[in-house]
Amino acid sequence: MLKRTTTTVVVTERQARGGFTLMEMLVVVAIIVIIAGAATPLVLNYLHNARIDRAKMDIKTIEKAVGGYYAKNGVYPQSLQELIQPDQFGNPPVLDQRAITDPWGQMYVYNPAQLNSRGFPTISSGGPNGTMQQVLTNDAVQ
Repeated sequence: MLKRTTTTVVVTERQARGGFTLMEMLVVVAIIVIIAGAATPLVLNYLHNARIDRAKMDIKTIEKAVGGYYAKNGVYPQSLQELIQPDQFGNPPVLDQRAITDPWGQMYVYNPAQLNSRGFPTISSGGPNGTMQQVLTNDAVQ
């Protein structure tokens, strides 16, 4: 005689559904938005400070190039354009074109007639769109 056996498979609700519910997804997205919202001002402040630091380093680099030009020629260059041109002997330029442009896309302001406290012509950047309250100059950059 054959005996018939039946097995009952109990499927829980968790096993029956295959993915996440809409509510679970909304909670995860909300958490991500909150974290991103909190981190955005920190990142923007970091980028702003990085641009200021880059401008300070560029000003130091330009000042060194101006000093080298003075040591070689006995006079300061009349403009920064002289530093990005090859010299009369065909030597490569002292600076690259990008070196005389500040991080905000403006040209550095160079004034050979006005000397700073160390005796170098003033080099400055006005910051983003020239609106920075405190202008970065090579007199302030040590």
